[in-house]
Amino acid sequence: LILPAVVLGLAQAAPIIRYTRSSMLETIRQDYVRTARAKGLAERVVVSNHALRNALIPLITVIALTLPQLLGGAVIIEQVFAWPGMGTLAISAVRGRDYPTIMAINLIGATAILLSNLLADMLYAWVDPRVKYA
Repeated sequence: LILPAVVLGLAQAAPIIRYTRSSMLETIRQDYVRTARAKGLAERVVVSNHALRNALIPLITVIALTLPQLLGGAVIIEQVFAWPGMGTLAISAVRGRDYPTIMAINLIGATAILLSNLLADMLYAWVDPRVKYA
């Protein structure tokens, strides 16, 4: 049970960690972070309240865009580890030319992707209060 989750998560974790690091390093060099340090704020407060919130903005997009890759990876993981699931159902439906099942699986996948994009948009407004939606 652990190995499939590790295989699926590790493939997505490396680019996200690298992107987080580069975004955080870029944010720490900004003037407002230096100003917060000059005001005498604790390093923990500077990093969590000032730098991390602004570094998360591009990272939310990257994480939201990995959902289709996770869905595709789940199909492969289910085949490799012989797990019954939607991926196995999709493969058997394609092999059996079961078009209604294929359409239902595509609809569920598309709905999951749309909901992740909606969640990403809502997280933008939560992380950065300057973002307003009309």
